[in-house]
Amino acid sequence: MHANALTLLLVQLIVIIGVSRLIGRGTRWLGQPLVIAEVVAGIVLGPSLLGWLAPDLMNTLFPPSSMPALTMLSQVGLVLFMFLIGLELDPRLLKGRGHASVAISHTSIVVPFALGAAAAALWLYRDFSDPSVPFSSFVLFMGVSMSITAFPVLARILTERGLLQSRVGAIAITCAAVDDVTAWCLLAFVVSIVRASDLMHAGLTTLLAMGYIAFMLLVVRPFLARLGARVASREGLTQNVVAGTLLLLLASAWATELIGIHALFGAFLFGAVIPKEGGLAEALAEKLEDVAVVLLLPVFFAFSGLRTQIGLLNTPEAWLTCGVIILLACLGKFGGSAVAARMTGMRWREAGAVGVLMNTRGLMELIVLNLGLDLGVISPTLFTMMVLMALVTTFMTTPLLRWFYPTEELAMDRVTFESPPAQGTAAPYSMLMCISHQQAGPGMASLAKALSAGGEASQLHALHLVHPERVSLRGTETDALAPDVEPEGDSVLAPLLGRAGSLGLSVRPLSFVSTEPAQDICRTAQAKRADLLLLGWHKPLFSQTVLGGTVHEVMSAASGTVAVLVDRGFVDVKRVLVPFIGSRHDRAALKLARRLMKHAGAEVTVLHVTSREGNNARAQVEELFPSTEGPGVRLKVVRSETPEDAALEEVRQGGYDLVVVGMGAQWGLEDRLFGLHRERIVRDAPGSLLVVHEPEPVAEVATEPVAESEPVAPAVATRS
Repeated sequence: MHANALTLLLVQLIVIIGVSRLIGRGTRWLGQPLVIAEVVAGIVLGPSLLGWLAPDLMNTLFPPSSMPALTMLSQVGLVLFMFLIGLELDPRLLKGRGHASVAISHTSIVVPFALGAAAAALWLYRDFSDPSVPFSSFVLFMGVSMSITAFPVLARILTERGLLQSRVGAIAITCAAVDDVTAWCLLAFVVSIVRASDLMHAGLTTLLAMGYIAFMLLVVRPFLARLGARVASREGLTQNVVAGTLLLLLASAWATELIGIHALFGAFLFGAVIPKEGGLAEALAEKLEDVAVVLLLPVFFAFSGLRTQIGLLNTPEAWLTCGVIILLACLGKFGGSAVAARMTGMRWREAGAVGVLMNTRGLMELIVLNLGLDLGVISPTLFTMMVLMALVTTFMTTPLLRWFYPTEELAMDRVTFESPPAQGTAAPYSMLMCISHQQAGPGMASLAKALSAGGEASQLHALHLVHPERVSLRGTETDALAPDVEPEGDSVLAPLLGRAGSLGLSVRPLSFVSTEPAQDICRTAQAKRADLLLLGWHKPLFSQTVLGGTVHEVMSAASGTVAVLVDRGFVDVKRVLVPFIGSRHDRAALKLARRLMKHAGAEVTVLHVTSREGNNARAQVEELFPSTEGPGVRLKVVRSETPEDAALEEVRQGGYDLVVVGMGAQWGLEDRLFGLHRERIVRDAPGSLLVVHEPEPVAEVATEPVAESEPVAPAVATRS
């Protein structure tokens, strides 16, 4: 097949991206990150598989003459990607994590570095290195390559597993960030030694590198901070700003290449010094990420795959050496991190999870290995062994993490950073507001204000669950790598947080990836000890149902009170209606209405609907309203065979701001998995509704009067 260079390059890009995405569907099904698919795709297209099965096809697709173009394209992609990694590295991750993170991060570098250096000195240098390579350079390089933790892959795994907002995830991501910085500084030093002709030149290179780092921190960073402030306060990220940033990025990469510590270090350093406040880093990442990660980075993987020749491991001794390298890598990273975590006071399950996470290598390892191969420090055979080590350690992360830290463990660990109330003090009222659509946020914030005002301490949390398909390839949908960093870029939570700010409410946003939304909502509510789990509602496409789908699953699994807000312009609450027959859901609705009366001064009307035969509901209502307080509740009793109709009639005539109604068939609100039931009270009520569900009691015990802790006074009872 005859083709010019451009035609061939376009075909190569089509094949590389297409095969990566195709394999990616399989790795997603196995619960593996996309980086595994891209690495495997590169090996499939290289001599290890395609070159073995169809060598003519491989030579046609990837002839030796096309390698220089692929090399340069992959290097440009790596420069942009390392810039993105620098953007991801938020310095706030390195603060406030305590002695545990420091001890674990240092151990996770020192132990594998020592094992790698020892293996290199004892037999790897003798058997797998060119004699022209200095002994010190080889030993140092092997130590660094064993110490790598893949920060971006780890961030992605933590996000997909919902572990970012947990103690284990916070420690792991902090240690990985420290490892990333330390490893690249060590690598820069090693490269300077390899490239320098003698020790004096190596020392000069090191001094120049330190000077350049100081220049970036003291001169470039303040300039970028001012640039970020201008971007945030004016028209946003313009093409001129992007062009200027790219020029500075390329200049930084060129400067470090000129110094002798490789262009990738300059790109990483420039991304790291860009301030994360003000939105400049996030906006730049959004602009560059897709091009760098989707288009250019797979080229690097294909290029790495073309250099990986599994056929070089053609003896039992070679495979044994490969196995020993994998064992040493796991022993150093997993063993060192897990033991250090255990010594800091973590349980063995938590310590094991941290060790598994720190043993993730992936992309960063491949970058380091390609650099070593380009410099001639390691041979193609050792390169292949190390690539297999990177694949195995990355592939084992997800299944081992499930084994060490199953769903039940992480559910209780996630988002439990708050300290429990001191003994002898009343626990604050806690609400978890679950947001799936922007329009639900403002009304939920207004309701939270009404339920928690009056000077009572409250803990308010807003939760947004992200579908895995929406996770960015850097690792997160938003810049929420630290559990105590508000995801300001999260457009779904922004309206709620904006309304909460205007009302003077302190709301903590939570956002993580979930493949089981109902279960994760309930687990988060349990971890937060939520007194009320508040769900937002939006009109579905084909029905009017409130209680189907995820809502049904949440109500079935929740251990506490669940409420669904049907918002029709809810801003403030002055008049509240509570339809009441006497079910446990009705009583839970009444408790919420009484909070609205107590904290927002709302006027509450209890509509007691009874049949001609009568029942004991009226006695229950009268028991709830002792006459020891002043007026505040209006009790209205009506007789009707159809409580739903009676409630709707009162709603239409009363002009209420909010109807707080317990779930139940008597009000036309039935808990159904499939959203096929047309709920009249939702469809026909002119105002906002709050549908309340109370779970079945664990054991049958004497029911405490609802009004015991917060007595509610009766007003004039109107009877008809």
